Amino acid sequence: MALMNNTASRHSIDQSHAVEDTYPSRKGLSSITDRQDPVIYAPQNSTPPIDLSQIEQFEQQGFIVLDNIFSSAEIEALQDESARLRSTASNDEQSEKAYTEPGHHEVRSIFSLHENSTIFKKLMMDERLAGLARYILNDQVYIHQSRLNYKPGFIGKEFFWHSDFETWHVEDGMPNMRALSMSVTLTENHAHNGPLMLIPGSHKKFIACEGKTPRQHHLASLKKQEYGVPSNEHLSMLVEKQGITTVTSKPGSVIVFDCNTLHGSNGNITPHPRANVFFVYNALSNKVAKPFCEQPPRPEYLCARSNIKPLTPSRSF
Repeated sequence: MALMNNTASRHSIDQSHAVEDTYPSRKGLSSITDRQDPVIYAPQNSTPPIDLSQIEQFEQQGFIVLDNIFSSAEIEALQDESARLRSTASNDEQSEKAYTEPGHHEVRSIFSLHENSTIFKKLMMDERLAGLARYILNDQVYIHQSRLNYKPGFIGKEFFWHSDFETWHVEDGMPNMRALSMSVTLTENHAHNGPLMLIPGSHKKFIACEGKTPRQHHLASLKKQEYGVPSNEHLSMLVEKQGITTVTSKPGSVIVFDCNTLHGSNGNITPHPRANVFFVYNALSNKVAKPFCEQPPRPEYLCARSNIKPLTPSRSF
């Protein structure tokens, strides 16, 4: 596996100083521009850890779905740990790392998994995930953010269309599109319980959003995002041209998607809950700097800034 060996470039970002804002957003009217960064950073002659056709699909569409990655025993262990964390969070509604559904006490998201769960810490380092992230990003990687997303039956609300990078860039100071998410499905994601939806090819465009980032925006946006969302006009344009892919999958599948791929999900009015674990892998050379907005950095559990260490992929899970 070929990785960058340029120590200077890997550590060139000084978090105490601003870096160039190559993707300005929330500074005026909505606009759409071409992506300025690669999608696949690995050299063309390198050998990928998955089939080459899947790497090509990721480059073209901005996402891939890998089925049957984990064994039934591994899935059961992850499901048990997910249930434990949800129960613990439900008993401690004051936990800043747990967010509930709007208007309800049901847990919606729990953040900083790798800091609070031995099982999920092992999962984030598993070579089936971290090794693939290192290949695509062609660098050492670290966890920018980790979370469990629950979508309880009947009351699970939607996640509106958004590009993660737009938020990570504006509110966290992530310089470039050199990060990706991996979602491990813990329950069946079928067509009716609010599965992930993605717009193929949207990762190759950057949509600058309207509005100005409010103070402490994360307290509201993680329940219902109203700033940092694309305009209906730009969404309609992309969907009309490229369509929408709805990902249905069994427990143990992995959805890998680029940091700039537009995605969202509908609400869940079925009796069947949905639960997925997300790991955001960022290239070590792409560590966050000063946020590209007039607000202080978000909390550490939403954006890793201190004590960042590259992951060593292993098969210990």
